[in-house]
Amino acid sequence: MQRQVLSEQSLFYGDIDMPKGFEIDQEKLTNDILQSTFNTKEFPFSRTWDMLNTYMRDFIGLDYGINLVNKSTWGNIYKPAETTIPLLNIDPVDLRNSPDFTMLYGVKVKDCFVRIHYEDNRRKGRSWDIELKNNMFIMFPSTNMYYLTNNQKDSLNFVQTITYEYI
Repeated sequence: MQRQVLSEQSLFYGDIDMPKGFEIDQEKLTNDILQSTFNTKEFPFSRTWDMLNTYMRDFIGLDYGINLVNKSTWGNIYKPAETTIPLLNIDPVDLRNSPDFTMLYGVKVKDCFVRIHYEDNRRKGRSWDIELKNNMFIMFPSTNMYYLTNNQKDSLNFVQTITYEYI
C-alpha cells in the first residue's frame, strides 16, 4: 500500500523571537498603523516593518522551505468588543494575482482571538480558534476566510497584516 499527499493546509504561529537588541518596536508599528489609517495612505515602509517582514520570510524559508515574496501590507485598528466581518484576502475571480499566504501580527493586542475557517475534504465548515497576543504571528493560506474578535472593553487592538506570494 502506498500513500501520496495531494493537498495539505499548513498554519504557522508563534512568537517573533528576534535577537537581543533587535526587538520589534511596537510603538513604531502602532504609530504607522494610526498614520496610514487616519490619513488613508499606503502603509509606510520602516526599518521596524522590514525587520518583522524579513524575520517571517527567513523563518518560513529556512524551517519549511517555503520561499515568500511580499504582495501587500496594511494595519488595522479594532475597537473594544468589535468582531470583524468575515475576511478573505483573495479575489475569487483572479486567483492568479491573489496572495498565497496571510500573516497577522499582534502589534498591540489584548484579549484578541482569530477564527480561521477551513474545509477538511467533505467535512465543511470547520474552524480553528487561536488567541493573538503581543509580538505573536499567525500565518495561513489566503484562501481561508477568517475574522478577528476584540473581546475586551477598554482599549484598541492593533494588528499588522502582510500577504505573501509563494514562489
